[in-house]
Amino acid sequence: MRNLRESDHEQILAVVDEWWGRPMSDKLPRLFFRHFEDTSFVVDGDGEISTFPIGFVSQSRTDEAYVHFAGVHPKHRGRGVVKSLYERFFEEVRGRGCSRVRCVTSPANEASIAFHESLGFEAETHPDYDGDGRPKVVFEKDIRTA
Repeated sequence: MRNLRESDHEQILAVVDEWWGRPMSDKLPRLFFRHFEDTSFVVDGDGEISTFPIGFVSQSRTDEAYVHFAGVHPKHRGRGVVKSLYERFFEEVRGRGCSRVRCVTSPANEASIAFHESLGFEAETHPDYDGDGRPKVVFEKDIRTA
């Protein structure tokens, strides 16, 4: 496990659409790799990145952190690697004064919903979260005792 680096951007963009089975690379602009290196992590395996969550501390709500994206190579899913990276993220942002972590996904992403709930996130579906008429599942977790 190590911190994300800006130089990881190209390698991750080259594989993330394939990992997800649909276009997702547009959700990972370089700015996340440049500005959130110290709160985002990767696991390297066999010379390539196998797992990564990208997260940050909110500038406006300094007691909250947000996980923007998590990717896991399909052959590494179900091994608990992303869970350990989330736990590392919780530790890092707790040390920065955060008491809550939030994230958002689509209601169709059943694997993500099950994963986040298994980590103790509370989930609530919002029918028009972004004002585009599409529902989103919003997760929140109190990390003070996690």
